[in-house]
Amino acid sequence: MPRAQIKDEKTYQKLRDKGESKEKAARIANASASRGKKNVGRKGGKSPSYDDWTKDELLKRAREIGVKGRSSMSKSELVKALRDH
Repeated sequence: MPRAQIKDEKTYQKLRDKGESKEKAARIANASASRGKKNVGRKGGKSPSYDDWTKDELLKRAREIGVKGRSSMSKSELVKALRDH
């Protein structure tokens, strides 16, 4: 059954089946429904790779988006958690 907040249910389900979080799948599905899949795929940020960030910067970003257990994570664990969020 389609959900009102999900604009492209098929894309959402494919992403969920691949293991993406509900939040990330919804964000991608809604963006692709409104702008088209090719345009969403081309869009990219200008932020440096998380590998280039300091641990303090990673902790701050993890706090902003609500990563649980961030205070006990190593730098590599923070990078993985941020990428998977």
